[in-house]
Amino acid sequence: MESATRAAELARDHDEQGSAAWILRLLGEIHIHCDPPEVTVAEHYYLQAEALAAELGMRPLVAHCHLSLGRLYQRKAKREQAPEHLTTAMAMYREMGMLYWLEQVEVEMRALG
Repeated sequence: MESATRAAELARDHDEQGSAAWILRLLGEIHIHCDPPEVTVAEHYYLQAEALAAELGMRPLVAHCHLSLGRLYQRKAKREQAPEHLTTAMAMYREMGMLYWLEQVEVEMRALG
């Protein structure tokens, strides 16, 4: 976790905004896989990554952030917010022809019931 945090700082310091966006999502992934999961911190990083990626026009990363948020909300207390993010991710993956990721979202959508 320390290495990823340091990498985010270096990316920002050197105006590597695209790298910073990817690292922010990575930090979200790290925090959601802690024991116990640090849900609020993970959500914060996913939202930061999504906002920066959207600003930079990094559509695949924006879609990945929506998928991550959908998964997070599906498994935690914000289950009602999951469909919005999963639907957005699904639409984006479909538009970009990212079939593997589209299948991943479909699995998550089926799990919602």
